[in-house]
Amino acid sequence: MLTSLAIRNVVLIEALDLEFGAGLSVLTGETGAGKSILLDSLGLALGARADTGLVRAGEQQASVIAAFNPPAPDHPAAALLADNGIDMEPGEPLLIRRMVKADGGSRAFINDQPCSAALLRELGGSLVEIHGQHDDRGLLNPRGHRAMLDTYGRCDTAAVAKAHADWRVAANTLSQARETVATAARDRDYLTHAVEELRTFAPQAGEEATLAEERAAMQKGARLTDDLATISDCLTGSDGGLAQLRQAARRLDRIAGEEPLLAAVLESLDRAVVEAGEAEDRLAEAAEALSFDPARLDSIETRLFDLRGLARKHQVAPDDLAALGDDMAARLVAIEGGEEHIAALEQDVAQKADLYRVAAQALSAERQLAAGRLDAAVAGGLAPLKLDAARFRTVVAQLDEGQWSAQGMDRVEFEISTNPGAPFAPLAKIASGGELSRFILALKVALAERGGADTLIFDEIDRGVGGAVADAIGERLSRLAQSNQILVVTHSPQVAARGAGHMLIAKSSDGTVTRTGVHALDDAERREEIARMLSGAEITAEARAQAERLLERA
Repeated sequence: MLTSLAIRNVVLIEALDLEFGAGLSVLTGETGAGKSILLDSLGLALGARADTGLVRAGEQQASVIAAFNPPAPDHPAAALLADNGIDMEPGEPLLIRRMVKADGGSRAFINDQPCSAALLRELGGSLVEIHGQHDDRGLLNPRGHRAMLDTYGRCDTAAVAKAHADWRVAANTLSQARETVATAARDRDYLTHAVEELRTFAPQAGEEATLAEERAAMQKGARLTDDLATISDCLTGSDGGLAQLRQAARRLDRIAGEEPLLAAVLESLDRAVVEAGEAEDRLAEAAEALSFDPARLDSIETRLFDLRGLARKHQVAPDDLAALGDDMAARLVAIEGGEEHIAALEQDVAQKADLYRVAAQALSAERQLAAGRLDAAVAGGLAPLKLDAARFRTVVAQLDEGQWSAQGMDRVEFEISTNPGAPFAPLAKIASGGELSRFILALKVALAERGGADTLIFDEIDRGVGGAVADAIGERLSRLAQSNQILVVTHSPQVAARGAGHMLIAKSSDGTVTRTGVHALDDAERREEIARMLSGAEITAEARAQAERLLERA
């Protein structure tokens, strides 16, 4: 329930703090006093577009704070707040704050936590319903009738929505599969050749690097072979260094005893022979490591060049050829088993379509039952609103298959017959302004009694009617206020007399500044205001007496 509204610098409102109670509250005032400003302010707090035109002239920003009783744990608002990480302290009111700057910026807060305008709109829709002067336009549009019926009948569309989504996914998969098979079939010959070529060649991931490395090693061995042979001849040939060292050592060994210094020379020669022998062994090992098979080198080069050529042909990296072969093979398999695959997908689509039809037909049955209940409820509300001869019906008809959606297969439209024997027709064609107001009220009463927002606001729902009809509207609003908080902006004294609370909206001016204010009326002030609504410019004694009778009857 809306408990208070604090408005600052909104159009003609400088500062305004309003308190609201349960039941029916009425707001009255002269035309142009600022009633629409009040509703615009509340709408701003509930997520309406932040129009800079709402900022009072000369001010930097406008702000609105709306306070609500804390929502019950099972209320949709509570779940919405929890889903969006908005903390609620137990027992604390729900505070919604919206600020609009004159330069166009806007900020929103829920319990001092920043939020988006989209979240405000969703939250506001669960807390308050505002039915403005032009709500008949929405009622005249059949597009909204299905949602209204679902709300009334509490028809769960989730199963239909899921079935429709599954059906669409299956249908899209089938369409893509057909396109893939058709495209692949055109490339059958190419794919057959390419798959066979790649299968025969059998490329491996990382093969290019391995072949290039082995080829480089063999090329290095080929380049060093001659040098190694020359070095070997210099070292180990019959006239090589090692043979010369050994010959010198043998001769020195025969004469080393002749001179002590020669023994030292012989030791040096022996070490040199040992080192040269080790060098010979290392040289042989190096030659072995660098040796290569020319046929193997030719084979490696051929494989490497063919691998790179195949990669260029298919415009992929050499390492991706193996994966490409697998992909092409899969596409070829898709062609070869395409009909079987397509048949399976077609069966899946048919099954999903059948599941959708079952769910949609069940929803249609729910809507038919809900339509009967709604028709009865609205019919029960028309007689008290002086529409005894009018008849109301909810048409639930099946759409063409091409128009089926996540909301089902039904077209829903409200129709009326205003005179006995007259055919049913859409509201827009036969309902006058006063009739539409009453039809709206009858519908809202019926819908509110089946759940919805706790707070309902009606802006001149009684326009175009008077007398007994206006009194009947007041009675219906009073009835609705037994289960909901109702705020009504009205020019009807019959409706105003039904209110549990009465606020007067008035405009004042000091010659330079014009302000809109709201004053809660006591019993005497209320009687005077209703008398003004009855009499006009001059309040007569008869008007005061009539106001007294209206208040007593209410």
